[in-house]
Amino acid sequence: MGSLEGRVALVTGASQGIGHACATTLAKAGAQVALAARNTARLQQLAAEIEAAGGKAAPFELDLSSEESIKAGAKAVLTHFGKIDILVNNGGITRDNLMLRMKLSDWNSVLATNLTGAFLLTQAVSSSMLKARWGRIINIASVVGQTGQAGQANYAASKAGLIGLTRSLARELASRNITVNAVAPGFISTPMTDVLNDQQRSAMLAQIPLDRAGSPEEVAHAVAFLASEQAAYITGHVLDVNGGMHMG
Repeated sequence: MGSLEGRVALVTGASQGIGHACATTLAKAGAQVALAARNTARLQQLAAEIEAAGGKAAPFELDLSSEESIKAGAKAVLTHFGKIDILVNNGGITRDNLMLRMKLSDWNSVLATNLTGAFLLTQAVSSSMLKARWGRIINIASVVGQTGQAGQANYAASKAGLIGLTRSLARELASRNITVNAVAPGFISTPMTDVLNDQQRSAMLAQIPLDRAGSPEEVAHAVAFLASEQAAYITGHVLDVNGGMHMG
């Protein structure tokens, strides 16, 4: 993996799971990392761990459901680090239910956080990349955004929307040497999937040719590759990290 020395990365949802792994992996590759989430206590702990390992990181409170919080958070990161080269739109929530029982508030909150939040944050930080004529935007989508999932109409729609956003922005920003890609994880062992019962877990594993759940670190390695110079000619791509669960 190429070095990210001199680069500044902003990772949302960095307090746990995939976001935590992405932040740690990017820091190990040499990037300075802005850690964003609502849980600042966890962010402070992660920043301390990265600093203790010789990296550079700083925590920033950010609520992806709030336009005001997004604008303030982006401004704070730019003030602290001076620029943002890499954006990892990872933060997201679930509000699962069957479509007939799903409340409009649960639909709206998932779309606002997972999709609109990513759009607004990208909009807020892209000026730094445009000025530098270099950037990497990596959106964390999901296998369910490609296949659909019963009981997750809102979440699947938000992740499918991220894929469409990825491809549209890839076309808009390519002339400024900014690549935009997505990573679509499958069944990954995170706090979000830890709530599954044994029956649900077995049903998921039965769909995976590699016969195991993935780790957050395996997703983070894909993100680090797309952030590197080695991926300079890749844009508008959806990189599946799903153990063969979906082969599109």
